[in-house]
Amino acid sequence: MNNILIILLGCVVGIILGWLGRWLYAKFKLTSVEQRAIRLNEEAIKEAEAKSKELLLETRDQLLKEQQQQEREARERRTELQRLERRLLQKEENLEQKQTDLDGIKKQLGEWEVNLSQQEEEVAAKEGNLIVELERIAGLSADEAKALIMESLYNDAKRDAQLMINKIEQEAQLSADKKAREVVVTSIQRLATEVVNDVTVSSVSLPSDEMKGRIIGREGRNIRTLETLTGVDVIIDDTPEAVVISCFDPVRKEIARVALERLVQDGRIHPSRIEEVVNKVTKEVSGIIAEEGEKVIFDLGIHNVSPEMIRALGRLHFRTSYGQNVLTHAKEVAIISGMIASEIGADRELAVRGGLLHDIGKGIETESDANHSELGADLARRLGEDPRVINAILSHHNDEEPKTIEAVIVQIADAISAARPGARRETLDNYIKRLESLEKIAESFTGVEKAYAIQAGRELRILVNNEQVTDEGAKEIAKGIAGRIEAELRYPGRIKVTIIRETRVTEYAR
Repeated sequence: MNNILIILLGCVVGIILGWLGRWLYAKFKLTSVEQRAIRLNEEAIKEAEAKSKELLLETRDQLLKEQQQQEREARERRTELQRLERRLLQKEENLEQKQTDLDGIKKQLGEWEVNLSQQEEEVAAKEGNLIVELERIAGLSADEAKALIMESLYNDAKRDAQLMINKIEQEAQLSADKKAREVVVTSIQRLATEVVNDVTVSSVSLPSDEMKGRIIGREGRNIRTLETLTGVDVIIDDTPEAVVISCFDPVRKEIARVALERLVQDGRIHPSRIEEVVNKVTKEVSGIIAEEGEKVIFDLGIHNVSPEMIRALGRLHFRTSYGQNVLTHAKEVAIISGMIASEIGADRELAVRGGLLHDIGKGIETESDANHSELGADLARRLGEDPRVINAILSHHNDEEPKTIEAVIVQIADAISAARPGARRETLDNYIKRLESLEKIAESFTGVEKAYAIQAGRELRILVNNEQVTDEGAKEIAKGIAGRIEAELRYPGRIKVTIIRETRVTEYAR
């Protein structure tokens, strides 16, 4: 028991001694840290004081430098101000001198004005005396002389202006003619269309003359059936081994020709067979009409064409004019129009469309006596064509004045296509006789000086004497000439009669 107490007592004493040792060690460490902190604080204070002194010295040096800079700038400003002040004083002295000089000039001008007024009075007096003397010598008053001089100056200026205008017009005409020839020649050289003429056959060859009796039939029933179904006249005369078909409509003539050839080839000719063949051929020709119309539209690249317009174009395939196939002519005019429009910068699509449709009236079935230009324009207007295309159709034979450059291009292309060698055939003698007859009728009227048949006989242009014929008289002469042409001549289409009455003044410069 005692041993245990001794052990416990020893433990307690050990714990107390250990705690005291640790306390003493901690107190020693704390004292060491505080001394170190005090030492660091003192060093920091000393270092801060040194830095403060250094910054103070730097600030003092900077302030000294800035003060010296400001003093230097102030000296420079004072020097500049003194210089400006000297210049200002000098300018003031100069202004005072100039003012003095100006006062002297004003005084001198005043004296000159007085002298000038006196001289003007003297000149006015002398001028009045001179005018009076000139009026006495010339026998004219001042106003009359002034008017005479003004008139002379006006006439001279007018003559000079007219000379200038004539020169400009001549130069423009030469330039325009040269450019026009270049465009037309280029277009003709670029043209590469077919030039073979298609002529509608109006006769059918027979194997023998015995076939004529079979075509006529018993009591003429076969020929009557054929004529009734096709609307043509079948002429059977003494021409050996041939039958002539006559009809104003080229499509009906083509149907009758093909049907009769097939009947002759087949040998079975009777009313029911004739009706069967005519119906079949009519459908075939209708298909050809549509095919030809669509083909030319496709070849030219034209869009938005109505079926009725396509059928009218296709009908042109069976029509000829002066031996020239009308559809080929229309296509050719469209191509030439497009070339010319491209050369001069016009609307090519509009020119091509107008060129293709310019003769569309020839493909219309009608009983009207209107010419093909009017019929074509009515059809185009009804089908909603562009007004510019309608104007091109109407103006290609001068039935209406061309309103666009494309309409003029169509006129030119139409003339080129018709005038191309081999394009049209007509008996030369008949052509010359018709032109001579037109001119002769016109020259038979009183007051007519010259008459010219132009546009291939489509227009008669007449020059009348200005002194013998008045404006009203010119209208009467035009009506009289048109009436005689209608009564005495036979011609295709219609002829335009134009009376020209003008006053011409001619002077010669020597």
